[in-house]
Amino acid sequence: MSDPIHPDHRIFVSYIDKSREYYTAQGYTNPYRWAYHQDAPFVPLRRALGEARIGIVTTASIVDDDDEPAPFSVPRVVFSAPTDPPPERLYTMHRSWDKVATHTDDLESYLPIHRLQEAAAAGRIGSLSPRYYGAPTEYSQRKTTEADAPELLRLCREDGVDAALLVAL
Repeated sequence: MSDPIHPDHRIFVSYIDKSREYYTAQGYTNPYRWAYHQDAPFVPLRRALGEARIGIVTTASIVDDDDEPAPFSVPRVVFSAPTDPPPERLYTMHRSWDKVATHTDDLESYLPIHRLQEAAAAGRIGSLSPRYYGAPTEYSQRKTTEADAPELLRLCREDGVDAALLVAL
């Protein structure tokens, strides 16, 4: 027989409840609603993966200099930058991830440009897009669906991307 669950300890984290409580504490009057899409635009690849051009989308941001910006001063705008040469680092401290249990010192863990270049050289993918793309973490579903997603799609189409790999922090 298993041990009974102690009533003073939760066995899970209710992210929906936590998010609603957080936004209520911030003064928002409408409860947080999780994004839900009946008609997600996912489609099968039109060509074999070994012939497809792959793009990478990250939620990290470009760092222009050696100074670390204040987390809330980083612009939340869609961007693109060359994959060759790959960036030496990106700014991640403004993103939500467990900063106690892990780190973002390994750029390849959230922007695997070198691994995708290796996959292209081995013929596992057709090619890597000439640019990688950045999408800000935005708490506005309207801004995401009406501004950011269409801009990412435009950039990917401009570069002939067949499939995009989203590596979010």
